[in-house]
Amino acid sequence: MEKLLLDVRGVSKSFPGVRALSNVQLDLRHNEVLALVGENGAGKSTLMKLLSGIHAADTGTFELNGGKIQVQNPKQAQQLGISIIHQELNLMPDLTVAQNIYIGREPRSGNFLLNERKLNARAAELFKRIRINLDPKSKVGDLTVAKQQMVEIAKALSHDSKVLIMDEPTAALNDAEVRALHGIIRNFKSPATGVIYISHRMDEIKEIADRVTVLRDGGYVDTVDAGSMPIREVIAMMVGRRIQTEQRPDAAPATADVVLKVDGLSTREMLRDVSFEMRKGEILGFAGLMGAGRTEVARAIVGADKITAGTVEIHGRERKVPNPAKAASLGIGYLSEDRKHLGLLLERNVKENIALSSLDKFSGGGFMKSKAMAVKAQELVGTLRIKTPSLTQAARNLSGGNQQKVVIAKWLVKDCDILIFDEPTRGIDVGAKEEIYALLNDLARQGKSIIMISSELPEVLRLSHRIIVMCEGRVAGELANEEADQENIMEMATRFGADDVVPAAAAAPAGGAQ
Repeated sequence: MEKLLLDVRGVSKSFPGVRALSNVQLDLRHNEVLALVGENGAGKSTLMKLLSGIHAADTGTFELNGGKIQVQNPKQAQQLGISIIHQELNLMPDLTVAQNIYIGREPRSGNFLLNERKLNARAAELFKRIRINLDPKSKVGDLTVAKQQMVEIAKALSHDSKVLIMDEPTAALNDAEVRALHGIIRNFKSPATGVIYISHRMDEIKEIADRVTVLRDGGYVDTVDAGSMPIREVIAMMVGRRIQTEQRPDAAPATADVVLKVDGLSTREMLRDVSFEMRKGEILGFAGLMGAGRTEVARAIVGADKITAGTVEIHGRERKVPNPAKAASLGIGYLSEDRKHLGLLLERNVKENIALSSLDKFSGGGFMKSKAMAVKAQELVGTLRIKTPSLTQAARNLSGGNQQKVVIAKWLVKDCDILIFDEPTRGIDVGAKEEIYALLNDLARQGKSIIMISSELPEVLRLSHRIIVMCEGRVAGELANEEADQENIMEMATRFGADDVVPAAAAAPAGGAQ
């Protein structure tokens, strides 16, 4: 019987009011990428925090290369060769790449002076070894999210890791960057090392993983071979039911009123002459590569970015929208892709976050109507199936998927006519995705109009009645759902240069608003 790189047995962990893990097992072989999957709240992140020394297990054993270990803190985990790259990047933007990687371990001249030359040389040697193209002297704050992810990887590997844990490493990467990351992973795994890879993207699991371990509701379900097990079977193990993944939306009514009209929208940094219309009860998808301008369109509409040219009409009337608060008062809600920094007050509880955008509804005579807030919050916790031990749980203690649901609940209380969802399912498991898909469709049937920005083309095709494709800050084309597929969307998103983008009308089919 082969000796395992990492062997976890009978692990349980409880927090106040929550049993996060119950008798969980996991084994990682040498020279292997083991995918760890499960719905939000299944216990994946808790298990990884136990392995990396952030929390201590209540029960269970951990063995590394056949020897028992007790990981008491993150520094000890690194010394043992266990490194973790969290979903939320943990870098210092004002320091250089090399300084971020070797913070606290810098080479010095004498006892006090930092030796920048040796520091940069050490970083350059590391990049050469792991085949990453980075400049050690670059300021991290000036890098793209993808490059920052590479810095996190280099930082983890600088500790001579045996076990590398990656939590949603591709959530903010485009397809080319994902391929580059997978190349780094393949170069890293060896007869002395292995990778635990957490992802909600099922296509990636088939691409990079050797085996898949499934958790559900804090318990171990099974470990299966990634190559031979159909993805639909893995999903069924994750959620305890089968999920339909090949649906398309019903056609939106072509005669519905235009609720939002954007004409010639431009901004100083990105957008140039963006124009489109959206109808009542329609889900309008925005597709394109990262940096194409999709989020910038949303931010310009709600006043988060200053418009330099163009107009925005809401329900047939031109409006000036100086800030997101004004947008909300005009009936436009914006769910940012950055839920932790722009969508939630992490230290406040679930009830307070849900009421955050509608405090006027829960106040009177100088006092807050706490009971009314609790009743509405409890209703939405039930409707959206938010997993929380109570309404008083701090938002930071919820899983990523449940945090996203709290943000959605916040805007449902506001009852906006137009909702902009920017990456609504980023970092969310397939079961929670289905719930959010059903919610968006229900909102559209109720007459709400939705802009849905997503980097996942199957998601765009699954939900959108029409699809606007962005390229280099402009609208590259428009497609009705029934004639759209991943190939023609990507062809539009990549074929045009900066001076070569066609107007939406030229690319749209007749009756494109169907």
